[in-house]
Amino acid sequence: MTLHDDAVLVLKGYEDQPELRDLYLAHLDAHPDGMYKPCGAGHLTSSALVVDPARGRVLLTLHKKLGMWLQMGGHCEAGDATVEAAALREATEESGITGLLLLPGGPVRLDRHPIPAPCHWHLDVQYAALAPAGAVEQISEESLDLRWFTYDEVEGVADTSVVRLLESTLARLS
Repeated sequence: MTLHDDAVLVLKGYEDQPELRDLYLAHLDAHPDGMYKPCGAGHLTSSALVVDPARGRVLLTLHKKLGMWLQMGGHCEAGDATVEAAALREATEESGITGLLLLPGGPVRLDRHPIPAPCHWHLDVQYAALAPAGAVEQISEESLDLRWFTYDEVEGVADTSVVRLLESTLARLS
């Protein structure tokens, strides 16, 4: 099974946000290369919000290019077997935390956002990753900073997409 095939299966099984899900599926149907950065019409990305439910906090990265506090994530790579594996790889690379576990149940949310040309859209498949007890973060080359924020602090530092991702994550954790 290809990464493209996996993404189609994951999205067909995702029951929330039906209009956005269908837009993602139509994109993949129209663009066999729609999983990767060279696709000028846009491409899927995969991300994960790193959460520490025992301490009521999330780890965000200060994105180097955007200067915004975001969840960990990025482009799918040829070596990624699944969209889920891409999210876990990105979260591990960007947080420096080993032993992250994705929250069961598949994606938590979808978020489509514009990006500068030559590509036009990121179609992000968003997961949540549980940090192991005693997790110690380590900043990567892709970040200006990494910081833990309490759930209540996120709205004051991050954009609406991260706030919605946190809300959906907390709903799934309950």
